[in-house]
Amino acid sequence: MGKPIKIRAKVKGDISEVKALMPHDMESGLRRDAETNELIPAHYITELVAEHNGEIVMTAYWGPAVSRNPYVSFSFTGGVAGDTIKIHWEDNQGDSSTTEAVLK
Repeated sequence: MGKPIKIRAKVKGDISEVKALMPHDMESGLRRDAETNELIPAHYITELVAEHNGEIVMTAYWGPAVSRNPYVSFSFTGGVAGDTIKIHWEDNQGDSSTTEAVLK
């Protein structure tokens, strides 16, 4: 299981703003180990899904070009303070992480 996602979510008027930081090494498969000179295997997030009260509000499909510990920010309408936002990612090695937060 991956490390927990750090989420900040708040409502400003009719817009809900979500910011999330995902602790993940995000290896492209193109770097070499400094000691052995062997390629470091690719290990990256392939899919990111955000749900608001169980309804998908954002999906992202990523690849090896995304940097380590990726940060994502997005907004949607229809949220109110106290609603739940859930973010889930899966990577190319079968690892995943899911974290929930409450809109403020």
